[in-house]
Amino acid sequence: MKYVILLSDGMAGKPLEELRGRTTLEAARTPVMDALAERAEIGMASMVPEGMAPGSDTANLSVLGYDPKIYYTGRSPLEALSIGVDMADTDVSYRCNIVTLSEDEGAYEEQRILDHSSGEISTEDAAVLIDAVKKELSREGYEFHAGTSYRHLLIWKQGEVMELTPPHDVLTERVGAYLPEHPVFREMMEKSYEILKNHPINVERKKWGKNPANSLWFWGAGTRPALTSFQEKTGKKGVMISAVDLLKGIAVGAGMDNISVNGANGGLHTNYEGKADAAMKALLEDGYDFAYIHVEAPDEMGHQGVMQDKITAIEHVDGRVLKRIVEAFDASNEDYRIMVLPDHPTPICVRTHTGEPVPYLLYDSRTKQDGIHIYNEKEAAKSRHVWKDGYRLITHLFEG
Repeated sequence: MKYVILLSDGMAGKPLEELRGRTTLEAARTPVMDALAERAEIGMASMVPEGMAPGSDTANLSVLGYDPKIYYTGRSPLEALSIGVDMADTDVSYRCNIVTLSEDEGAYEEQRILDHSSGEISTEDAAVLIDAVKKELSREGYEFHAGTSYRHLLIWKQGEVMELTPPHDVLTERVGAYLPEHPVFREMMEKSYEILKNHPINVERKKWGKNPANSLWFWGAGTRPALTSFQEKTGKKGVMISAVDLLKGIAVGAGMDNISVNGANGGLHTNYEGKADAAMKALLEDGYDFAYIHVEAPDEMGHQGVMQDKITAIEHVDGRVLKRIVEAFDASNEDYRIMVLPDHPTPICVRTHTGEPVPYLLYDSRTKQDGIHIYNEKEAAKSRHVWKDGYRLITHLFEG
């Protein structure tokens, strides 16, 4: 038996007037999900524990079977594992986004945050900008590390954990009310704006109508994590396939292997087929029992607030990832169980994460009877299958 979780990040949402009361998942054409749902279990699972912030960090830990209330020490340290940063017990890691501020006339605190991802800036361009910042802002006790696309790290040696606002939670708002009180952090953010806004890369980006990557933004603090081995917990040899450092870091912490896919970038135009093919090779040829395929695109489109792009991202997950997996499994005659779900909703109408339960689909290739299920939030909410502790759901996947 082989096992797959296809994690469509942020896929769930809220009903929209523009879609006649449907969510983007309901509006998307998902023939493969719906065909599996006819012979699958569907239900709802709470992946964000009550009292915790709804994020891909806590939620993906839950999906992988790690209770966030026990294992979560912050988002950024998980990304540090992926990048290969060896944190001391006294270090504190912060996510360091490169964001787009408005560049209106006036003080830094009067600018508005327009884009948390700087138009999904390429990793190559972002690395040049981070290098420019490092040269100007280097100081004892603080280390910058380049990551992927807009997602980077600041390590504060013998630091402290401060609760700072995620940039995607305050899009279009003036930044003044959300800046760190710590003078060094605030100074670094303000100086980064002066360094980056007229950098040649940003001059060129503005020339071509792209969002400039013109400021650092710190958030997501935490200390060194300690996850127990996934294989020891589950008895399954697992592999992670994701373009996102957070997910790669969780895999490193859990002792899972990471597979990098060329062209996988966490955006709408990622290498969907490459992710599916990498998973099937790992499962059918390389001896893995379990593959976790993470697709970031629906979440990114939710943050950007572009309804049609989020629908398109969901359709790509269905037609370019799930379809390819099912066809490969069916051609192999291998028994398999596959779970499809988001980690959390990222509704278009709010452009950030929310903590409501998410719909899941659990399909077993040995199941023959036909049902009447359709996979979406409304249908799953009617189900008798409800998991208040979402971190227990993966055990249900492995029961078959």
